[in-house]
Amino acid sequence: MSLKHKLEGHRKPVLTVSWSPDDCKLLTCGMEEVIRCWDVSSGECLLVYEKARHGLISCGWSPDGKHVFSGVSDKSICMWDLDGKELECWKGQRTLKISDLAITNDGKEIITVCQETAVLLLDREAKVEKLIKEVQPITSFSLSRDSNFVLINLLNQEIHLWSIEGDPKLIAKYKGHKRTRLVIRSCFGGFNQAFIASGSEDSQV
Repeated sequence: MSLKHKLEGHRKPVLTVSWSPDDCKLLTCGMEEVIRCWDVSSGECLLVYEKARHGLISCGWSPDGKHVFSGVSDKSICMWDLDGKELECWKGQRTLKISDLAITNDGKEIITVCQETAVLLLDREAKVEKLIKEVQPITSFSLSRDSNFVLINLLNQEIHLWSIEGDPKLIAKYKGHKRTRLVIRSCFGGFNQAFIASGSEDSQV
């Protein structure tokens, strides 16, 4: 393994990176700053996504790679085309300053942490919103490959597995990892994503 490119241009810490579906482009998002789109082969910055008077806090691709989504510091969510034109903006309490953002496989639903204890499922075509409500503050979440499940990491050292087909339903709770001060993330893994793995502050998985 060797260094291929050093991508420079952000003026603030980079919080999120997101590969395009074809792995040819990379989005990077600075902390309440801008999103830069990079050509993976050349290392060239192809485009800078920004919003006047507001910083961007998260980034993600549509499944077809034709649109870019971002959470904004005013708590809205925006969608752009590949030329940098803003196509749509969902205003209101849509997201927090947490860098997790996911798009379902069909490209219809945007998933973000919209409140300290709630995850928003926003169907942008049907214009329907559903909430996953937790009791404890949410630190991160992960969407399954088939877009049927969400893993939610909580401040109280629990991980909750939710089904998001139809109305959200809590399926299982997991404990055992350690979290005191860092953002701990979990993920799906294995054949058919049949198991769950989590980081832990005690150097264990």
